[in-house]
Amino acid sequence: MSELLNRRLALLGKREHLSLLEQCLHGIERECLRVTSEGRLAQTPHPEALGAALTNEQITTDYSESLLEFITPALPNPADTLSSLDKIHRFAYSKLGNEYLWSPSMPCPLPAEEDIPIAYYGTSNIGQLKYVYRKGLALRYGKTMQCIAGIHYNFSLPQALWPLLHAAEGETLGERDYQSARYIALCRNFRRYSWLLMYLFGASPAVDASFVRDLPGHSLEQLDDETFYLPYATSLRMSDLGYQSNAQAGLTPCYNDLASYTDSLRTAVATPYAPYVEVGTHKDGEWVQLNTNILQIENEYYSNIRPKRVTYTGERPIQALMARGIQYVEVRCLDINPFLPMGIDLTESRFLDAFLLYCALHDSPLLTNHS
Repeated sequence: MSELLNRRLALLGKREHLSLLEQCLHGIERECLRVTSEGRLAQTPHPEALGAALTNEQITTDYSESLLEFITPALPNPADTLSSLDKIHRFAYSKLGNEYLWSPSMPCPLPAEEDIPIAYYGTSNIGQLKYVYRKGLALRYGKTMQCIAGIHYNFSLPQALWPLLHAAEGETLGERDYQSARYIALCRNFRRYSWLLMYLFGASPAVDASFVRDLPGHSLEQLDDETFYLPYATSLRMSDLGYQSNAQAGLTPCYNDLASYTDSLRTAVATPYAPYVEVGTHKDGEWVQLNTNILQIENEYYSNIRPKRVTYTGERPIQALMARGIQYVEVRCLDINPFLPMGIDLTESRFLDAFLLYCALHDSPLLTNHS
């Protein structure tokens, strides 16, 4: 182990500091498709009994009207977080009637592209904004790709930890900037080592034939009439077959400091991309995308980890980061384990905690070439 990591562990191992790491917060966002009893994509609207997708803090939709998202509160004990997720699952199942939740990350057999329903959030300004954003995603990347589901794991170290490390390391940065710098350092290490998570927890080695119907040049092998796969694949979801974008190919936000990270995303949200400009923002008098830039909003950037900050009403994520610094990180590279009732269990959660603590406390040299 490095000298820096040893010093930090020794500090946290002191009797008076041992309880600090029990105060980390853990939150889970689990996506899953609603399907019929035949395992086909549900074409029904978001069930009213689950509450309004726009305002329900625990059950909403992601891209498609059929793609549910369950959101737990952030809690100190990951077992309690999983208990909360279990309760949300049980409630949702009690309201689904004859529909089911699709277990794997890669989607069920999908209907024609035009028949995949986009999530609708009503006629309010914010509801229409969310709807048009998703129309833009359909235009840019296709609806099929947007039906992939995953698990997002939100993690934060305790607020009391940062002043302790700040004082021990004699930092000249202010405490808020120091906290952001340490979270950005965590992100750098995560990008270095996240292959391990996909190796250990990847659970998407195969796809339904409908997923590759518009990809004639793919390199997958055929398992049967309905399934394609790769023999040693762990996570096709995180491969070039998963979330991908030609427009984003040259976009690699800099993770060397918070200012560079936010500046790179702000630039992408303000830089036109010729193919999107050619389409425009309206067709037949209706909005088809929010703008014609590389990103419509910063959350459109596909990344395996994001630095985050809870936003105020009407505030954009990047504004919150710039104003108040990083509060937690969101891990986005986790496949749903189809053999687990909730797609994730306590063993995986504990491993993630240890992995993220290692990324946070270990040396984290600056990245070169924004890698």
